[in-house]
Amino acid sequence: MELVKVKDKKTAKEFLMLPVHLYKNEEHWIRPLDDDINKIFDREKNKYFRHGDLIRWILKDGNGQTIGRVAAFVDERTARKDNDQPTGGMGYFECINDKKAAFMLFDACKNWLAERGMEAMDGPINFGDRDKWWGLLVKGFDKDPNYTCNYNFPYYRELFESYGFKTYFEQFTYGRKVMEPISPRLMEKADRIFKNPKYSFRHIRLKEIDKFTEYFHEIYNKAWASHKGVPKLPLSMAKHLMKQMKPIIDEKIMWFGFYEDKPIAFFIMLPEVNQIFKHVNGKMNLVGKLKFLYHKWRKTNKKMFGTIFGIVPEHQGKGVDGAIVESVRRRVQGDYTRYEDFEMNWIGDFNLRMIHLVEQVGGDRVKIHKTYRYLFDRTKPFKRMPFIGSKKEKAKAENATTEDKNNNGNEKSTN
Repeated sequence: MELVKVKDKKTAKEFLMLPVHLYKNEEHWIRPLDDDINKIFDREKNKYFRHGDLIRWILKDGNGQTIGRVAAFVDERTARKDNDQPTGGMGYFECINDKKAAFMLFDACKNWLAERGMEAMDGPINFGDRDKWWGLLVKGFDKDPNYTCNYNFPYYRELFESYGFKTYFEQFTYGRKVMEPISPRLMEKADRIFKNPKYSFRHIRLKEIDKFTEYFHEIYNKAWASHKGVPKLPLSMAKHLMKQMKPIIDEKIMWFGFYEDKPIAFFIMLPEVNQIFKHVNGKMNLVGKLKFLYHKWRKTNKKMFGTIFGIVPEHQGKGVDGAIVESVRRRVQGDYTRYEDFEMNWIGDFNLRMIHLVEQVGGDRVKIHKTYRYLFDRTKPFKRMPFIGSKKEKAKAENATTEDKNNNGNEKSTN
């Protein structure tokens, strides 16, 4: 086998096309848009190159056939933030079911990162925002992946864990029918907030998207940027994200909360566009765009998904979560019944409060992704991502994790 650095159009195309060949018989795999993958590795289009670097490889067998691929990268903003050691990343991994091949790819990442001062690597993750291409799918192979979410073969888990990767945290996707009821407890919290005239909730207006972008930027940095491994979001990046979302935004399912007219919360939901993109085969050329417009016009997508939820710290624990969810419920179960299914994406197992909220909204864990960490010093004790929540919630979660390890002799899911 030969490891080949991606350095020209030919090797870049082989990198892009490998999953097309690997998953050609997989019913639920949806080909990502070529442009979405290519721009990750474009130094002009991916802003993460401003504070990081990346390399990628393909792996060929003795017959010259591409049988694997991977990328390694360093984000200088997060490599040392809240980590016990400088930590890089690896991702975009695809490989045949062969440990020797997989381990060659993992070794390449480890060696490249070590040369740059890293002492651990997380993977599979994105050289970009956390809401895209993050984590290895370990449950939910019978369901279509959401847009820019990883879908992989079940055997990948064995490849990662045999090499020595351990679970740093898990990401849960919850699913439910839109018309199912939500928890009475959540509605009680909402009613308490609604009685306070200083609070208000409303969905966005596209004609005011610049103003709502500023709201998003302000809330995000207060609610999320203080979390471990989450960098602050520049306003320029917030504008870029909103510009990317604008063509698919449905005003009535993207909500914000206010206190005395100041932004304090958001619940960002979008139509699940992979239900449209699965018809374009990765190509947003003229034919692809016509297919996209046709399915958007016909409203063939009946699933919405939550991308991110945030409340500024000073208004957490007061019932704002219930109020914004109830505001959405009244609309999507009332006079706007376009959607049948709902999935809430990327709930970290460390975020105990968010898990509690989502379970009150209702639904099951329909998908689980794992973010792994590999320590280069194999004698160093491994630590999972710290839990976020009350002391009681943290103690319960930590006990469950300890029991799983003791009962099974290995790292197991906490669910």
